[in-house]
Amino acid sequence: MKSIITLIILTICLSLNAQQKLDTIYANNKKNVALFFPEPIRQGITGTDNFVFTYNREKEQYFGLLQATPGTDSNLLAVTKNGQVYSYILKYKEQLTKLNYFITSKASIGNEQPKNIKEKSIVQTENASTDRSVYIQKFSEYLLKRKYESIATKRKKGIKLQLEKMVYNSSEVYLVLEIKNNSEIDFEVDYLKVYRANGNNKRKASFQRLEQEIIYQHKMANQIKTEENKRFVYVLPKFVLGDNERLIIELKELKGNRKVLLKT
Repeated sequence: MKSIITLIILTICLSLNAQQKLDTIYANNKKNVALFFPEPIRQGITGTDNFVFTYNREKEQYFGLLQATPGTDSNLLAVTKNGQVYSYILKYKEQLTKLNYFITSKASIGNEQPKNIKEKSIVQTENASTDRSVYIQKFSEYLLKRKYESIATKRKKGIKLQLEKMVYNSSEVYLVLEIKNNSEIDFEVDYLKVYRANGNNKRKASFQRLEQEIIYQHKMANQIKTEENKRFVYVLPKFVLGDNERLIIELKELKGNRKVLLKT
């Protein structure tokens, strides 16, 4: 959340009382650039939407993946489990000569919790987190009030799954979805999962799916009755699909064998 990161940056700058020269990392949308840190990553964020830094938010891992699309230069701020902060300049480059960066603890620009941090700063950080959650909820509601042309639709056994809109906003991706039940049996939802698929469909051995984290669900229904349709929003951490990647949405019925697989 950018408001939280801004507060951390200001605190660090005050504690260091000096501006350090930052190294530059290059990325593009054709290859993943891997960054290996000395401690598990707790938080990472980029300054602009054309750069995306992804890492495992559920299970501690030491590496993250960086991708970019053509656009303005940006920066990356990463915080590891022990509170050490790392900062880099980001630039898009069509041809990459380096794909792996092994970062040592000496590259840290400081710690997010210097000894002189004030209780007021902690309260402000907590309030910023709450404000962001409220914003995500309100923006999701705003998206549901609008009408869109379908991006992709899949029908199977009387169940229609439709992706209406994909919206990038700050550090999140919003998916506007609809489920319609045209069958004679009520549909109870077991799960709806979102994947990034990487590989060549003609070579199944190299085809891989990576499940994406869902950070918020807005008006997702547990049951869709006969002749009923439900629209809802899924919110995910921001990501950029590569040239050989596609989005896959999987809907599974609870206590039944109906499954719908939507591919963009």
